[in-house]
Amino acid sequence: MKLYYSPGACSLAPHIALYETGANFDAVKVDLGSRKTDAGDDFLVVNRAGKVPALALSTGETLTENPAILLYIADQNDGAGLAPREGSLERYQLLSRLGFLSSELHKAFVPLFTPGTTDEAKAAATKTVKDLLAGLDQEIAGKDHYVGEAFSVADIYLFVILSWPAHVGIDMAAYPALGAFAGKIAQRPSVGAALKAEGLI
Repeated sequence: MKLYYSPGACSLAPHIALYETGANFDAVKVDLGSRKTDAGDDFLVVNRAGKVPALALSTGETLTENPAILLYIADQNDGAGLAPREGSLERYQLLSRLGFLSSELHKAFVPLFTPGTTDEAKAAATKTVKDLLAGLDQEIAGKDHYVGEAFSVADIYLFVILSWPAHVGIDMAAYPALGAFAGKIAQRPSVGAALKAEGLI
């Protein structure tokens, strides 16, 4: 497998998941400005949308979008326990949370990282993000994991998104449960390995 990533972007989630499962993979850094890899290859050949993550499989096929990639990685190593079994209610609960993270929370941050976003649009996006974080803070209070009773790819994805508020001027002190959650996830060896590989620590 070959993971295309950009440091600190949402592609950090599958990067952590790959280390968590002990998978054999190569990581390819992508410059999202030029859409070129470190080797100078055209990333648009891999993903026409020009977005990370992308996971190139040994079959020659490529997966995009975090929910699909994270579930694929989890399912390649059942022993890692990163996703409930197919057909179970817990599996659908995981899918629900991955969908929320991707289509609601992740999406809400986009204007804050997009050059040229107006001040008015940034203010609206900041309010949306804060409202979503407040709801999540209440939801996760007193829980060890975002979904169910076991560590899963949803925990990884949420952890990565929780690293973004500091870069857009949102104080996480207002969300103590989320802060505690992120602190626990940060201690996992897979997180340290991925952060080091991306040059973030």
